[in-house]
Amino acid sequence: MERFLQTKHLIQIDDLSRNDIEEIFALAEYYLQKNKNKVEQKHHLQSFTQINVFFENSTRTLASFELAGKKLGGIVQDIRIATSSIQKGETLIDTALTLNAMRPNLLVVRHSSSGAVNLLSEKVNCSVLNAGDGSHEHPTQALLDFLTIKYRKKKKEGLIIAICGDISHSRVARSNIALLCKFNNQVRLIGPSNLLPNSFKDMGLEIYNRMEDGVRNADVIMMLRFIPSRREYFNRFGLDNQKLLLAKTDAIVMHPGPMNRGVEIDGIIADDLNRSVIQEQVEIGVALRMAVLHLLVDRKN
Repeated sequence: MERFLQTKHLIQIDDLSRNDIEEIFALAEYYLQKNKNKVEQKHHLQSFTQINVFFENSTRTLASFELAGKKLGGIVQDIRIATSSIQKGETLIDTALTLNAMRPNLLVVRHSSSGAVNLLSEKVNCSVLNAGDGSHEHPTQALLDFLTIKYRKKKKEGLIIAICGDISHSRVARSNIALLCKFNNQVRLIGPSNLLPNSFKDMGLEIYNRMEDGVRNADVIMMLRFIPSRREYFNRFGLDNQKLLLAKTDAIVMHPGPMNRGVEIDGIIADDLNRSVIQEQVEIGVALRMAVLHLLVDRKN
């Protein structure tokens, strides 16, 4: 069955319709099984050109996109900005024009400024995929998170999903909120009041300043990174066994990585394969990104 997306670029979750998301998930699940069975994959996408342009340091996301592109048979080039002309004063638009002249099929871009990826997409002819821009969005992280939830919970609607941490600065949280609400889930946000913007309250989301209240009866607990290593943060908002007991007995625990053990999450919980799906997120992430790359490269013009 032929699949396609209605959008040329993937900058934010709202670029995707529910049907688009279903198409991505169906193809991602196909690739997930192929990857698990170690099936070599050859098809008509072979030899497309993918350039990964990361203005921010990254290990997991960059490696995931690189592996996804190569598994599809793509010619994948990583541009490390620390050694590029950007450090010599080249503007983002000049960089976009230079990359466009190379005639890639797809650019995967991560940037520290919100909106930079969208600006770049307006200057090139190929598809652009946002791998995280400032505190704006990180759409493929949300998609892989949601597919992981679907994979483990066997459903994608009507779930109670608690997101805990620095919501204010989290592009992962913003993309997840947009995606989860598209599928009629009950989203709870948990964190210190100074890290919970009023804009989320205006959206009608449930806001909690006490971890114990926010995780009660939750189906999914999604922890976010919190940079300062303060013990008092873990005591109030870190996930330990006592707080986890308040969630449903079959609740799963997620984290986009990299984790700060003992700050956001207890290491024992992070390693508990009955509750933690953190490693599954990584595995599913490769298949999900394969699906998105495939559909953007193979889209109908």
